[in-house]
Amino acid sequence: MKKIYLFAALCFAILTTSCEDYYDTDHDPVVYGETYFKSDLNTDKACYKPGESVQFSLKEKPSNNAKVRYSHLGKTISEEALSSTTWSWTTPSEDYKGYMVDIYEVVDGKEKIYQSIAVDVSSDWKKFPRYGFLSSYGKLSDKVIEDNINDLNRYHINGIQFYDWMYDHQRPLAGTVENPAATWLDLIGRTNYLPTVKGYIDAAHNRGMKTMFYNLAFGALNNAAADGVKEEWYLFKDQNHEEKDNHHLDAPFRSSIYLTNPANTEWQDYLAGRNKDVYSVFDFDGYHIDQLGNRGDVYDYEGNKVNLENTYTSFISAMKKANPDKRLVMNAVSQYGQEKSISKSEIDFLYTEIWDESKTFEALARVITDNNKYSNNTKQTVLAAYMNYAKSNNRGFVNMPGLLLTNAVIFSFGGAHLELGEHYLTNEYFPNSNLQMKAEVKKAQMYYYDFLVAYQNLLRDGGTFSTPTVASADGKLSFQSWPASQGSVAVLGKKVANREIVHLINFTDANSMEWRDTNATQKEPNLVSDIKIKITASQSVSKAWIASPDINGGVSKNIEFTQLGNEVSLTLPSLKYWDMVVLEY
Repeated sequence: MKKIYLFAALCFAILTTSCEDYYDTDHDPVVYGETYFKSDLNTDKACYKPGESVQFSLKEKPSNNAKVRYSHLGKTISEEALSSTTWSWTTPSEDYKGYMVDIYEVVDGKEKIYQSIAVDVSSDWKKFPRYGFLSSYGKLSDKVIEDNINDLNRYHINGIQFYDWMYDHQRPLAGTVENPAATWLDLIGRTNYLPTVKGYIDAAHNRGMKTMFYNLAFGALNNAAADGVKEEWYLFKDQNHEEKDNHHLDAPFRSSIYLTNPANTEWQDYLAGRNKDVYSVFDFDGYHIDQLGNRGDVYDYEGNKVNLENTYTSFISAMKKANPDKRLVMNAVSQYGQEKSISKSEIDFLYTEIWDESKTFEALARVITDNNKYSNNTKQTVLAAYMNYAKSNNRGFVNMPGLLLTNAVIFSFGGAHLELGEHYLTNEYFPNSNLQMKAEVKKAQMYYYDFLVAYQNLLRDGGTFSTPTVASADGKLSFQSWPASQGSVAVLGKKVANREIVHLINFTDANSMEWRDTNATQKEPNLVSDIKIKITASQSVSKAWIASPDINGGVSKNIEFTQLGNEVSLTLPSLKYWDMVVLEY
Protein backbone atom coordinates (compact mmCIF):
# COMPACT_ATOMS: atom_id res chain seq x y z
CA MET A 1 0.00 0.00 0.00
CA LYS A 2 1.36 3.40 -0.96
CA LYS A 3 2.66 5.65 1.79
CA ILE A 4 -0.13 8.12 1.05
CA TYR A 5 -3.14 6.14 -0.12
CA LEU A 6 -4.71 8.71 -2.42
CA PHE A 7 -8.47 8.79 -2.31
CA ALA A 8 -8.84 9.28 -6.04
CA ALA A 9 -6.59 6.31 -6.79
CA LEU A 10 -8.22 4.11 -4.19
CA CYS A 11 -11.83 4.47 -5.32
CA PHE A 12 -11.40 5.34 -8.98
CA ALA A 13 -12.62 2.00 -10.24
CA ILE A 14 -15.81 2.34 -8.20
CA LEU A 15 -16.45 5.88 -9.40
CA THR A 16 -15.92 5.09 -13.08
CA THR A 17 -17.02 1.47 -13.34
CA SER A 18 -20.31 -0.07 -12.36
CA CYS A 19 -20.32 -3.05 -10.02
CA GLU A 20 -21.56 -5.16 -12.92
CA ASP A 21 -18.14 -4.77 -14.56
CA TYR A 22 -16.69 -6.70 -11.62
CA TYR A 23 -19.48 -9.12 -10.78
CA ASP A 24 -21.27 -9.95 -14.03
CA THR A 25 -20.61 -13.62 -14.81
CA ASP A 26 -21.58 -13.10 -18.45
CA HIS A 27 -18.38 -11.18 -19.16
CA ASP A 28 -15.59 -12.78 -21.15
CA PRO A 29 -13.54 -15.22 -19.06
CA VAL A 30 -10.17 -14.50 -17.49
CA VAL A 31 -10.34 -10.72 -17.37
CA TYR A 32 -13.35 -8.47 -17.40
CA GLY A 33 -13.44 -6.56 -20.67
CA GLU A 34 -9.96 -7.55 -21.86
CA THR A 35 -9.10 -8.76 -25.31
CA TYR A 36 -9.07 -12.51 -24.71
CA PHE A 37 -6.06 -14.64 -25.53
CA LYS A 38 -5.85 -18.35 -24.90
CA SER A 39 -2.65 -20.33 -25.24
CA ASP A 40 -2.60 -23.34 -27.55
CA LEU A 41 -0.31 -25.30 -25.21
CA ASN A 42 -0.97 -25.68 -21.47
CA THR A 43 0.04 -27.64 -18.39
CA ASP A 44 -2.22 -28.69 -15.53
CA LYS A 45 -0.22 -26.92 -12.78
CA ALA A 46 1.94 -23.89 -12.17
CA CYS A 47 4.68 -25.95 -10.52
CA TYR A 48 5.47 -29.60 -9.76
CA LYS A 49 7.25 -31.71 -7.22
CA PRO A 50 10.21 -33.80 -8.37
CA GLY A 51 9.00 -36.98 -10.05
CA GLU A 52 5.46 -35.66 -10.46
CA SER A 53 3.63 -36.12 -13.75
CA VAL A 54 2.92 -33.09 -15.95
CA GLN A 55 -0.26 -33.21 -17.99
CA PHE A 56 0.02 -31.32 -21.28
CA SER A 57 -2.85 -30.24 -23.51
CA LEU A 58 -2.52 -28.88 -27.03
CA LYS A 59 -5.25 -27.25 -29.09
CA GLU A 60 -4.33 -29.19 -32.22
CA LYS A 61 -1.38 -31.06 -33.71
CA PRO A 62 0.62 -28.75 -35.98
CA SER A 63 2.08 -31.56 -38.09
CA ASN A 64 2.16 -35.34 -38.30
CA ASN A 65 5.95 -35.18 -38.08
CA ALA A 66 6.16 -32.93 -35.03
CA LYS A 67 8.16 -33.93 -31.96
CA VAL A 68 8.11 -32.94 -28.30
CA ARG A 69 11.47 -31.96 -26.85
CA TYR A 70 12.29 -31.58 -23.14
CA SER A 71 15.38 -29.51 -22.28
CA HIS A 72 17.19 -27.92 -19.37
CA LEU A 73 19.44 -24.88 -19.85
CA GLY A 74 19.96 -25.47 -23.53
CA LYS A 75 20.58 -29.22 -23.25
CA THR A 76 18.07 -31.75 -24.56
CA ILE A 77 16.99 -34.32 -21.95
CA SER A 78 14.72 -36.36 -24.19
CA GLU A 79 12.31 -36.08 -27.06
CA GLU A 80 9.44 -38.08 -28.51
CA ALA A 81 7.01 -38.05 -31.38
CA LEU A 82 3.90 -35.93 -30.83
CA SER A 83 1.20 -38.57 -31.11
CA SER A 84 -1.73 -36.84 -29.42
CA THR A 85 -3.02 -33.47 -28.26
CA THR A 86 -2.80 -34.65 -24.66
CA TRP A 87 0.15 -36.43 -23.07
CA SER A 88 2.14 -36.62 -19.84
CA TRP A 89 5.76 -36.31 -18.80
CA THR A 90 7.31 -37.47 -15.54
CA THR A 91 9.57 -34.76 -14.22
CA PRO A 92 13.17 -35.55 -13.21
CA SER A 93 13.98 -36.26 -9.57
CA GLU A 94 16.03 -33.10 -8.96
CA ASP A 95 14.30 -30.32 -7.03
CA TYR A 96 14.23 -26.64 -8.01
CA LYS A 97 14.84 -26.92 -11.73
CA GLY A 98 13.30 -25.18 -14.72
CA TYR A 99 12.62 -26.88 -18.05
CA MET A 100 11.65 -25.83 -21.54
CA VAL A 101 9.27 -28.04 -23.51
CA ASP A 102 8.79 -27.33 -27.18
CA ILE A 103 7.03 -28.84 -30.15
CA TYR A 104 9.10 -28.70 -33.31
CA GLU A 105 9.77 -30.23 -36.69
CA VAL A 106 12.77 -30.24 -39.02
CA VAL A 107 11.74 -28.70 -42.33
CA ASP A 108 14.27 -28.39 -45.16
CA GLY A 109 17.08 -29.00 -42.72
CA LYS A 110 15.96 -26.30 -40.28
CA GLU A 111 14.05 -26.53 -37.04
CA LYS A 112 10.56 -25.03 -37.05
CA ILE A 113 9.28 -24.28 -33.55
CA TYR A 114 5.50 -24.55 -33.31
CA GLN A 115 4.79 -24.21 -29.58
CA SER A 116 6.67 -24.00 -26.31
CA ILE A 117 5.98 -23.93 -22.58
CA ALA A 118 8.06 -24.00 -19.41
CA VAL A 119 7.81 -26.38 -16.47
CA ASP A 120 8.86 -25.51 -12.91
CA VAL A 121 9.88 -28.44 -10.73
CA SER A 122 10.03 -26.92 -7.24
CA SER A 123 8.68 -28.38 -4.02
CA ASP A 124 8.42 -24.96 -2.32
CA TRP A 125 7.26 -21.73 -3.94
CA LYS A 126 9.67 -19.54 -2.00
CA LYS A 127 12.62 -20.77 -4.06
CA PHE A 128 11.24 -19.19 -7.25
CA PRO A 129 8.16 -17.12 -6.28
CA ARG A 130 5.94 -15.78 -9.05
CA TYR A 131 3.23 -13.78 -7.32
CA GLY A 132 -0.17 -12.87 -8.74
CA PHE A 133 -3.27 -11.32 -7.22
CA LEU A 134 -7.06 -11.36 -6.99
CA SER A 135 -9.11 -8.31 -6.12
CA SER A 136 -12.84 -8.83 -6.71
CA TYR A 137 -15.02 -11.40 -4.95
CA GLY A 138 -18.53 -10.74 -6.18
CA LYS A 139 -21.02 -13.45 -7.09
CA LEU A 140 -18.92 -15.25 -9.70
CA SER A 141 -19.71 -18.49 -11.45
CA ASP A 142 -17.45 -21.53 -11.10
CA LYS A 143 -16.50 -21.06 -14.75
CA VAL A 144 -15.29 -17.49 -14.30
CA ILE A 145 -13.28 -18.49 -11.23
CA GLU A 146 -11.74 -21.42 -13.05
CA ASP A 147 -10.95 -19.35 -16.15
CA ASN A 148 -9.21 -16.67 -14.10
CA ILE A 149 -7.07 -19.23 -12.29
CA ASN A 150 -6.34 -21.07 -15.55
CA ASP A 151 -5.04 -17.83 -17.01
CA LEU A 152 -2.68 -17.30 -14.05
CA ASN A 153 -1.64 -20.94 -14.32
CA ARG A 154 -0.47 -20.40 -17.90
CA TYR A 155 1.89 -17.72 -16.61
CA HIS A 156 3.12 -20.21 -13.97
CA ILE A 157 1.93 -17.96 -11.12
CA ASN A 158 2.61 -20.08 -8.03
CA GLY A 159 1.18 -17.79 -5.36
CA ILE A 160 -1.80 -15.43 -5.15
CA GLN A 161 -2.36 -12.39 -2.95
CA PHE A 162 -6.07 -12.07 -2.06
CA TYR A 163 -6.32 -8.28 -1.92
CA ASP A 164 -9.22 -6.66 0.03
CA TRP A 165 -10.99 -9.97 0.54
CA MET A 166 -11.61 -9.28 4.24
CA TYR A 167 -14.28 -7.58 6.34
CA ASP A 168 -12.81 -5.20 8.95
CA HIS A 169 -9.05 -4.91 9.31
CA GLN A 170 -9.19 -5.79 13.00
CA ARG A 171 -11.77 -8.48 12.26
CA PRO A 172 -11.03 -9.95 8.84
CA LEU A 173 -13.50 -12.80 9.17
CA ALA A 174 -17.12 -11.69 8.85
CA GLY A 175 -19.38 -13.61 11.17
CA THR A 176 -17.99 -16.35 13.39
CA VAL A 177 -16.04 -19.55 12.90
CA GLU A 178 -19.22 -21.49 13.68
CA ASN A 179 -21.40 -19.29 11.45
CA PRO A 180 -19.32 -17.32 8.92
CA ALA A 181 -21.16 -14.67 6.96
CA ALA A 182 -22.22 -15.60 3.44
CA THR A 183 -21.54 -12.04 2.25
CA TRP A 184 -19.86 -8.96 3.71
CA LEU A 185 -18.78 -5.47 2.72
CA ASP A 186 -15.15 -4.65 2.16
CA LEU A 187 -13.63 -1.31 3.14
CA ILE A 188 -15.05 0.59 0.17
CA GLY A 189 -18.45 -1.08 0.36
CA ARG A 190 -18.22 -3.79 -2.31
CA THR A 191 -20.05 -7.02 -1.49
CA ASN A 192 -17.74 -10.02 -1.13
CA TYR A 193 -19.12 -13.56 -1.33
CA LEU A 194 -17.86 -16.44 0.78
CA PRO A 195 -18.33 -19.06 -2.02
CA THR A 196 -16.23 -16.89 -4.37
CA VAL A 197 -13.31 -16.60 -1.95
CA LYS A 198 -13.45 -20.32 -1.17
CA GLY A 199 -13.84 -21.17 -4.84
CA TYR A 200 -10.73 -19.20 -5.74
CA ILE A 201 -8.73 -20.87 -2.96
CA ASP A 202 -9.75 -24.35 -4.13
CA ALA A 203 -9.09 -23.56 -7.79
CA ALA A 204 -5.65 -22.18 -6.98
CA HIS A 205 -4.74 -25.19 -4.84
CA ASN A 206 -5.75 -27.50 -7.68
CA ARG A 207 -3.08 -25.76 -9.77
CA GLY A 208 -0.38 -26.04 -7.12
CA MET A 209 -0.56 -22.36 -6.11
CA LYS A 210 -0.22 -20.86 -2.63
CA THR A 211 -3.01 -18.57 -1.41
CA MET A 212 -2.19 -15.59 0.83
CA PHE A 213 -4.79 -13.44 2.56
CA TYR A 214 -4.09 -9.70 2.60
CA ASN A 215 -4.29 -7.47 5.68
CA LEU A 216 -2.37 -4.66 7.32
CA ALA A 217 -0.04 -5.33 10.23
CA PHE A 218 -1.66 -2.56 12.26
CA GLY A 219 -5.09 -1.61 10.92
CA ALA A 220 -8.26 -0.97 12.92
CA LEU A 221 -11.48 0.74 11.87
CA ASN A 222 -13.61 3.14 13.90
CA ASN A 223 -15.68 0.24 15.28
CA ALA A 224 -12.66 -1.60 16.67
CA ALA A 225 -13.45 -0.99 20.34
CA ALA A 226 -16.55 -3.15 20.02
CA ASP A 227 -14.27 -5.97 18.84
CA GLY A 228 -12.03 -5.65 21.88
CA VAL A 229 -9.27 -3.42 20.50
CA LYS A 230 -7.90 -1.29 23.36
CA GLU A 231 -6.83 2.34 23.30
CA GLU A 232 -3.47 1.32 24.73
CA TRP A 233 -2.66 -0.63 21.57
CA TYR A 234 -2.68 2.30 19.14
CA LEU A 235 0.04 4.52 17.70
CA PHE A 236 -0.32 8.25 18.29
CA LYS A 237 0.99 11.41 16.66
CA ASP A 238 1.53 13.01 20.05
CA GLN A 239 2.96 11.95 23.40
CA ASN A 240 -0.32 12.50 25.25
CA HIS A 241 -2.28 9.84 23.28
CA GLU A 242 -4.78 12.41 22.05
CA GLU A 243 -4.41 11.92 18.27
CA LYS A 244 -4.30 8.44 16.84
CA ASP A 245 -2.15 7.99 13.77
CA ASN A 246 -4.61 7.26 11.01
CA HIS A 247 -4.96 6.79 7.33
CA HIS A 248 -7.76 9.23 6.60
CA LEU A 249 -10.40 8.03 4.17
CA ASP A 250 -13.65 9.78 3.22
CA ALA A 251 -16.85 8.26 1.88
CA PRO A 252 -17.50 5.89 0.19
CA PHE A 253 -15.08 4.19 2.58
CA ARG A 254 -16.72 2.79 5.67
CA SER A 255 -13.99 4.17 7.94
CA SER A 256 -10.54 5.64 8.10
CA ILE A 257 -7.81 3.19 9.13
CA TYR A 258 -6.31 3.74 12.59
CA LEU A 259 -2.85 2.36 13.28
CA THR A 260 -2.00 0.07 16.14
CA ASN A 261 1.50 -0.61 17.42
CA PRO A 262 2.84 -3.77 15.70
CA ALA A 263 5.20 -4.38 18.63
CA ASN A 264 2.43 -4.32 21.25
CA THR A 265 2.20 -7.92 22.44
CA GLU A 266 -1.50 -7.68 23.30
CA TRP A 267 -2.26 -6.47 19.77
CA GLN A 268 -0.12 -9.28 18.36
CA ASP A 269 -2.02 -11.86 20.42
CA TYR A 270 -5.34 -10.32 19.44
CA LEU A 271 -4.62 -10.30 15.69
CA ALA A 272 -3.08 -13.77 15.78
CA GLY A 273 -6.37 -14.98 17.28
CA ARG A 274 -8.34 -13.28 14.53
CA ASN A 275 -6.08 -14.91 11.96
CA LYS A 276 -6.78 -18.30 13.50
CA ASP A 277 -10.47 -17.60 12.90
CA VAL A 278 -9.67 -16.92 9.24
CA TYR A 279 -7.71 -20.16 8.91
CA SER A 280 -10.56 -22.09 10.54
CA VAL A 281 -12.97 -21.04 7.79
CA PHE A 282 -10.73 -20.47 4.75
CA ASP A 283 -7.94 -22.78 3.60
CA PHE A 284 -5.46 -19.94 3.06
CA ASP A 285 -1.78 -20.87 3.04
CA GLY A 286 -0.63 -17.70 4.77
CA TYR A 287 -0.79 -14.01 5.51
CA HIS A 288 0.37 -11.21 3.21
CA ILE A 289 1.26 -8.41 5.61
CA ASP A 290 0.91 -4.83 4.42
CA GLN A 291 2.16 -1.54 5.89
CA LEU A 292 2.03 2.17 5.07
CA GLY A 293 5.68 3.12 4.84
CA ASN A 294 7.37 5.79 6.95
CA ARG A 295 4.80 7.47 9.23
CA GLY A 296 7.12 10.07 10.68
CA ASP A 297 7.21 10.47 14.46
CA VAL A 298 4.76 8.18 16.24
CA TYR A 299 4.35 7.29 19.91
CA ASP A 300 2.83 4.52 21.99
CA TYR A 301 0.13 5.12 24.59
CA GLU A 302 2.73 5.84 27.29
CA GLY A 303 4.33 8.59 25.18
CA ASN A 304 7.40 6.63 24.13
CA LYS A 305 8.66 7.24 20.62
CA VAL A 306 8.20 4.15 18.44
CA ASN A 307 10.74 3.22 15.79
CA LEU A 308 8.10 1.73 13.52
CA GLU A 309 10.36 -0.17 11.14
CA ASN A 310 11.95 -2.02 14.07
CA THR A 311 8.54 -3.24 15.27
CA TYR A 312 8.11 -5.55 12.30
CA THR A 313 10.60 -8.11 13.57
CA SER A 314 8.58 -9.00 16.66
CA PHE A 315 5.28 -8.75 14.77
CA ILE A 316 6.33 -11.23 12.10
CA SER A 317 7.80 -13.54 14.75
CA ALA A 318 4.52 -13.48 16.69
CA MET A 319 2.49 -14.26 13.57
CA LYS A 320 4.77 -17.19 12.74
CA LYS A 321 4.73 -18.52 16.30
CA ALA A 322 0.93 -18.39 16.40
CA ASN A 323 0.57 -20.31 13.11
CA PRO A 324 3.92 -21.96 12.38
CA ASP A 325 2.63 -24.00 9.44
CA LYS A 326 1.40 -20.89 7.59
CA ARG A 327 3.45 -18.74 5.21
CA LEU A 328 4.25 -15.05 5.62
CA VAL A 329 5.15 -12.29 3.17
CA MET A 330 5.47 -8.60 4.09
CA ASN A 331 5.39 -5.52 1.89
CA ALA A 332 8.32 -3.13 2.27
CA VAL A 333 6.87 0.14 0.94
CA SER A 334 9.75 1.98 -0.73
CA GLN A 335 12.00 -0.46 1.18
CA TYR A 336 10.80 0.84 4.57
CA GLY A 337 11.79 -1.71 7.20
CA GLN A 338 13.34 -4.07 4.66
CA GLU A 339 16.98 -3.89 5.66
CA LYS A 340 16.67 -3.81 9.45
CA SER A 341 13.62 -5.97 10.08
CA ILE A 342 11.72 -7.68 7.30
CA SER A 343 14.64 -9.25 5.42
CA LYS A 344 15.90 -10.88 8.63
CA SER A 345 12.51 -12.36 9.59
CA GLU A 346 10.62 -15.59 8.95
CA ILE A 347 9.08 -14.58 5.65
CA ASP A 348 9.14 -16.62 2.46
CA PHE A 349 10.60 -13.92 0.19
CA LEU A 350 11.12 -10.17 0.01
CA TYR A 351 8.36 -8.02 -1.44
CA THR A 352 8.92 -4.36 -2.27
CA GLU A 353 6.33 -1.85 -3.47
CA ILE A 354 8.24 0.58 -5.68
CA TRP A 355 7.55 4.31 -5.69
CA ASP A 356 9.26 7.46 -6.91
CA GLU A 357 12.41 6.88 -4.87
CA SER A 358 13.33 4.33 -7.54
CA LYS A 359 12.25 5.85 -10.85
CA THR A 360 14.91 4.66 -13.26
CA PHE A 361 15.75 1.21 -14.59
CA GLU A 362 19.02 1.44 -12.70
CA ALA A 363 17.25 2.20 -9.41
CA LEU A 364 14.70 -0.55 -10.04
CA ALA A 365 17.47 -3.12 -10.42
CA ARG A 366 19.19 -1.77 -7.32
CA VAL A 367 16.18 -2.71 -5.19
CA ILE A 368 16.71 -6.34 -6.17
CA THR A 369 20.45 -6.31 -5.54
CA ASP A 370 19.92 -4.49 -2.24
CA ASN A 371 17.44 -7.16 -1.19
CA ASN A 372 19.96 -9.84 -2.10
CA LYS A 373 22.45 -8.11 0.16
CA TYR A 374 19.99 -7.60 3.03
CA SER A 375 19.09 -11.30 3.09
CA ASN A 376 22.60 -12.60 2.36
CA ASN A 377 21.23 -14.01 -0.89
CA THR A 378 18.83 -16.30 0.98
CA LYS A 379 15.53 -14.75 -0.13
CA GLN A 380 14.09 -13.95 -3.54
CA THR A 381 12.49 -10.64 -4.50
CA VAL A 382 9.05 -9.83 -5.89
CA LEU A 383 8.36 -6.23 -6.93
CA ALA A 384 4.98 -4.54 -6.84
CA ALA A 385 5.85 -2.13 -9.64
CA TYR A 386 2.85 -0.41 -11.21
CA MET A 387 3.24 0.27 -14.93
CA ASN A 388 1.54 3.13 -16.82
CA TYR A 389 0.51 4.62 -13.47
CA ALA A 390 -0.69 8.05 -14.63
CA LYS A 391 -2.64 6.51 -17.50
CA SER A 392 -4.45 4.18 -15.08
CA ASN A 393 -6.82 7.04 -14.22
CA ASN A 394 -8.47 6.48 -17.59
CA ARG A 395 -9.55 3.49 -19.62
CA GLY A 396 -7.19 2.17 -22.24
CA PHE A 397 -4.51 -0.43 -22.87
CA VAL A 398 -1.15 -1.30 -21.36
CA ASN A 399 1.83 -0.16 -23.42
CA MET A 400 3.82 -3.25 -24.42
CA PRO A 401 7.28 -1.65 -24.96
CA GLY A 402 7.43 -0.20 -21.46
CA LEU A 403 6.13 -3.42 -19.92
CA LEU A 404 8.58 -5.73 -21.69
CA LEU A 405 11.61 -3.53 -21.07
CA THR A 406 10.74 -3.38 -17.38
CA ASN A 407 10.24 -7.13 -17.13
CA ALA A 408 13.49 -7.71 -19.00
CA VAL A 409 15.31 -5.73 -16.31
CA ILE A 410 13.47 -7.29 -13.37
CA PHE A 411 13.84 -10.85 -14.66
CA SER A 412 17.47 -10.51 -15.75
CA PHE A 413 18.35 -9.32 -12.23
CA GLY A 414 16.56 -12.32 -10.75
CA GLY A 415 13.36 -10.69 -9.53
CA ALA A 416 9.69 -11.28 -10.27
CA HIS A 417 6.92 -8.77 -10.97
CA LEU A 418 3.54 -8.66 -9.23
CA GLU A 419 1.34 -7.62 -12.15
CA LEU A 420 -1.04 -10.41 -13.18
CA GLY A 421 -4.49 -11.08 -11.77
CA GLU A 422 -8.05 -10.98 -13.12
CA HIS A 423 -6.71 -7.98 -15.00
CA TYR A 424 -3.36 -6.25 -15.41
CA LEU A 425 -2.21 -4.28 -12.35
CA THR A 426 -1.33 -0.60 -12.88
CA ASN A 427 -2.41 0.92 -9.57
CA GLU A 428 -2.01 0.33 -5.83
CA TYR A 429 -5.79 -0.08 -5.58
CA PHE A 430 -5.81 -3.55 -7.06
CA PRO A 431 -9.46 -3.58 -8.29
CA ASN A 432 -8.63 -0.72 -10.68
CA SER A 433 -8.89 -2.44 -14.06
CA ASN A 434 -8.85 0.59 -16.34
CA LEU A 435 -5.88 -0.57 -18.43
CA GLN A 436 -6.22 -3.87 -20.21
CA MET A 437 -3.78 -6.12 -22.05
CA LYS A 438 -4.36 -6.64 -25.73
CA ALA A 439 -4.00 -10.19 -27.04
CA GLU A 440 -0.51 -9.48 -28.39
CA VAL A 441 0.62 -8.26 -24.97
CA LYS A 442 -0.78 -11.31 -23.21
CA LYS A 443 1.03 -13.54 -25.70
CA ALA A 444 4.31 -11.67 -25.19
CA GLN A 445 3.86 -11.92 -21.41
CA MET A 446 3.33 -15.65 -21.74
CA TYR A 447 6.71 -16.00 -23.46
CA TYR A 448 8.41 -13.83 -20.82
CA TYR A 449 7.03 -15.93 -17.98
CA ASP A 450 7.97 -19.13 -19.79
CA PHE A 451 11.47 -17.68 -20.07
CA LEU A 452 11.56 -16.77 -16.38
CA VAL A 453 10.68 -20.36 -15.44
CA ALA A 454 12.68 -22.28 -18.04
CA TYR A 455 15.91 -20.45 -17.21
CA GLN A 456 15.29 -19.81 -13.50
CA ASN A 457 18.49 -21.68 -12.62
CA LEU A 458 20.46 -19.02 -14.46
CA LEU A 459 18.30 -16.04 -13.58
CA ARG A 460 17.41 -16.71 -9.92
CA ASP A 461 19.54 -19.52 -8.53
CA GLY A 462 22.74 -18.00 -7.24
CA GLY A 463 25.73 -16.90 -9.22
CA THR A 464 27.71 -13.67 -9.23
CA PHE A 465 26.88 -10.57 -11.27
CA SER A 466 29.66 -9.46 -13.60
CA THR A 467 30.42 -6.76 -16.16
CA PRO A 468 31.34 -8.49 -19.42
CA THR A 469 32.62 -6.40 -22.28
CA VAL A 470 30.53 -6.57 -25.45
CA ALA A 471 31.49 -4.69 -28.60
CA SER A 472 29.89 -4.36 -32.00
CA ALA A 473 31.69 -5.96 -34.91
CA ASP A 474 29.44 -4.48 -37.58
CA GLY A 475 28.36 -1.12 -36.18
CA LYS A 476 24.67 -1.99 -36.09
CA LEU A 477 24.28 -1.37 -32.36
CA SER A 478 26.04 0.37 -29.50
CA PHE A 479 26.66 -1.64 -26.32
CA GLN A 480 27.02 -0.18 -22.82
CA SER A 481 27.77 -2.07 -19.60
CA TRP A 482 25.10 -1.74 -16.92
CA PRO A 483 23.69 0.69 -15.81
CA ALA A 484 21.46 1.11 -18.82
CA SER A 485 22.01 4.11 -21.04
CA GLN A 486 19.46 5.63 -23.39
CA GLY A 487 20.35 4.98 -27.01
CA SER A 488 22.34 1.78 -26.47
CA VAL A 489 22.03 -1.89 -25.59
CA ALA A 490 22.53 -2.49 -21.88
CA VAL A 491 24.92 -5.35 -21.04
CA LEU A 492 24.53 -7.28 -17.80
CA GLY A 493 26.61 -10.32 -16.91
CA LYS A 494 26.37 -13.16 -14.44
CA LYS A 495 28.57 -16.15 -13.72
CA VAL A 496 26.78 -19.34 -12.69
CA ALA A 497 28.95 -22.44 -12.22
CA ASN A 498 30.69 -23.09 -15.56
CA ARG A 499 28.50 -20.64 -17.48
CA GLU A 500 28.79 -16.95 -18.18
CA ILE A 501 25.46 -15.29 -18.94
CA VAL A 502 25.34 -12.10 -20.99
CA HIS A 503 22.02 -10.23 -20.99
CA LEU A 504 21.45 -7.71 -23.76
CA ILE A 505 18.52 -5.33 -23.14
CA ASN A 506 17.69 -2.99 -25.99
CA PHE A 507 17.31 0.68 -25.02
CA THR A 508 18.49 1.88 -28.43
CA ASP A 509 15.15 3.49 -29.30
CA ALA A 510 13.96 4.22 -25.76
CA ASN A 511 12.49 7.70 -25.21
CA SER A 512 12.72 7.44 -21.42
CA MET A 513 14.82 5.60 -18.87
CA GLU A 514 12.06 5.64 -16.25
CA TRP A 515 10.72 2.11 -15.95
CA ARG A 516 7.14 2.97 -15.00
CA ASP A 517 6.36 4.41 -18.46
CA THR A 518 3.72 6.31 -16.53
CA ASN A 519 1.93 7.83 -19.53
CA ALA A 520 2.34 4.68 -21.66
CA THR A 521 4.56 6.39 -24.22
CA GLN A 522 7.68 4.20 -24.24
CA LYS A 523 8.73 3.59 -27.84
CA GLU A 524 8.92 0.13 -29.37
CA PRO A 525 12.49 -0.84 -30.30
CA ASN A 526 13.28 -1.68 -33.88
CA LEU A 527 14.08 -5.32 -34.61
CA VAL A 528 17.73 -5.72 -35.61
CA SER A 529 18.89 -8.94 -37.30
CA ASP A 530 22.21 -10.71 -37.84
CA ILE A 531 24.22 -8.69 -35.34
CA LYS A 532 27.92 -9.42 -35.18
CA ILE A 533 29.40 -8.93 -31.70
CA LYS A 534 32.54 -9.66 -29.73
CA ILE A 535 32.42 -10.74 -26.08
CA THR A 536 35.44 -10.78 -23.79
CA ALA A 537 35.44 -14.19 -22.08
CA SER A 538 37.41 -15.18 -18.99
CA GLN A 539 38.09 -18.76 -20.13
CA SER A 540 38.10 -21.03 -23.15
CA VAL A 541 34.53 -21.42 -24.41
CA SER A 542 33.26 -24.90 -25.29
CA LYS A 543 29.69 -23.98 -26.28
CA ALA A 544 27.63 -20.87 -26.98
CA TRP A 545 23.87 -20.60 -27.14
CA ILE A 546 21.19 -17.94 -27.15
CA ALA A 547 17.67 -17.75 -25.78
CA SER A 548 15.22 -14.88 -25.90
CA PRO A 549 11.56 -14.51 -24.92
CA ASP A 550 11.22 -12.57 -28.19
CA ILE A 551 12.42 -15.48 -30.38
CA ASN A 552 10.66 -18.86 -30.79
CA GLY A 553 8.97 -18.59 -27.40
CA GLY A 554 12.31 -18.66 -25.58
CA VAL A 555 13.55 -21.97 -26.99
CA SER A 556 17.36 -22.01 -26.95
CA LYS A 557 19.53 -22.22 -30.04
CA ASN A 558 23.21 -23.13 -30.31
CA ILE A 559 25.25 -20.54 -32.15
CA GLU A 560 28.56 -20.83 -33.91
CA PHE A 561 31.46 -18.83 -32.53
CA THR A 562 35.17 -18.32 -32.86
CA GLN A 563 37.57 -17.50 -30.06
CA LEU A 564 40.88 -15.74 -30.34
CA GLY A 565 42.46 -15.36 -26.93
CA ASN A 566 39.75 -13.97 -24.68
CA GLU A 567 37.70 -12.56 -27.54
CA VAL A 568 34.65 -14.58 -28.61
CA SER A 569 33.02 -13.58 -31.90
CA LEU A 570 29.48 -14.63 -32.77
CA THR A 571 26.36 -13.48 -34.60
CA LEU A 572 23.07 -12.81 -32.82
CA PRO A 573 20.12 -13.93 -34.96
CA SER A 574 18.18 -10.85 -33.85
CA LEU A 575 17.52 -8.44 -30.99
CA LYS A 576 14.15 -6.90 -30.15
CA TYR A 577 13.87 -6.31 -26.40
CA TRP A 578 16.03 -8.88 -24.63
CA ASP A 579 18.53 -11.58 -25.63
CA MET A 580 20.42 -13.89 -23.29
CA VAL A 581 23.73 -15.27 -24.54
CA VAL A 582 25.27 -18.14 -22.60
CA LEU A 583 28.93 -19.11 -22.86
CA GLU A 584 29.83 -22.48 -21.39
CA TYR A 585 33.37 -23.21 -20.24
